[in-house]
Formats: sequence, C-alpha cells, structure tokens
Amino acid sequence: MSELQALGEALVALSSEQLDKIELPEDLREAVRDAQRFKQHEAHRRQLQYIGRLMRGLDAEPIRAALADLRGVSAAANARFHALERLRERLLEDEKVIGEIAAAHPRADLQQLRQLRRNALKEKEQGKPPRAYRELFRVLRSLDER
Repeated sequence: MSELQALGEALVALSSEQLDKIELPEDLREAVRDAQRFKQHEAHRRQLQYIGRLMRGLDAEPIRAALADLRGVSAAANARFHALERLRERLLEDEKVIGEIAAAHPRADLQQLRQLRRNALKEKEQGKPPRAYRELFRVLRSLDER
C-alpha cells in the first residue's frame, strides 16, 4: 500500500504535460490534479492516501513503466535517445540525411532542419555555445514523438 502511495507521489510531482502523457483512469487523474493544488500539508497527505487507495484496484505496472519512460530510465527511452543523437551526428556530417528524415517524417520542416544544420556547423566552427546543435536535437525528438 505504501508503494502505491509512493507511486501516487511520483504522479503528483509531474507537470500537467507529463501527466497527460500517462494513461490513467479519470478519477485517479482528477485526484492527482487535486493533490497538486493542495498547499496545506494535512490535506495533501490525505489526498495522497486517497490516491493510494484508488490505485489499489489498478494494475500499477503500466503506470510504473510510463513514469520510468518519462524519467528516461527505461531501456527503450535510452535507445531512442541514442538513435536521435546518432541521427543528428549523421545529419551534421551529410546533408543528404535530410532525405531519410523526409521519407520517415513527411510533415518535417526540411527548411528548418537545413537552417539548424548550417547554424550548428557554424557554431562549432566558431567555437560558440551549441544552441542550434541542441535545437536540432529537440526538433528531431519532436518528429520522433509524432
């Protein structure tokens, strides 16, 4: 029971966007949102107990897996992360990789990718902070999540 309550605490600690990515029953989702709003210590504690009670009737394993995925500790999340890093490096080495990205993601903004590639290469050449390099990764990650 305390394990489920700890899992509930992890859900309460999530942002609303992260919480939306996890599939939860509606009553549990509302209880978590209520707990996020409570400022008084005792009310918050009681709400966490209520969340634990709601979770007793659920299979908690999908929730654990989704939390692990959000934290990036799952093997699948790590594999996706490394694959995106390799794609970014290949793109920086050869602009023709944009064709692969276009084939895999037809809605990709190819002009934006080309511009970020040019800017990242220019930053590296000039020894500037890697702002475009990081932005390129974010764009590739958003394409992968679609």
